[in-house]
Amino acid sequence: MTAKKAFLLRIDPTLWSALERLAQAELRSVNAEIEYLLREALRIRGIAPGPPPEARVSPRRAPG
Repeated sequence: MTAKKAFLLRIDPTLWSALERLAQAELRSVNAEIEYLLREALRIRGIAPGPPPEARVSPRRAPG
């Protein structure tokens, strides 16, 4: 499992509520929804952070 950076995020309650509704509609956790939205924003701006952790192939589980 890939380690993730944990951090505290202060966020407006109305924005949090909107994120909760969006995450529920997309069948994601709020944390996963925030990460998805951040990756999408970076992609739109032409910044490539790399593939999401679930898309990476673990050396222990490499095909072949």
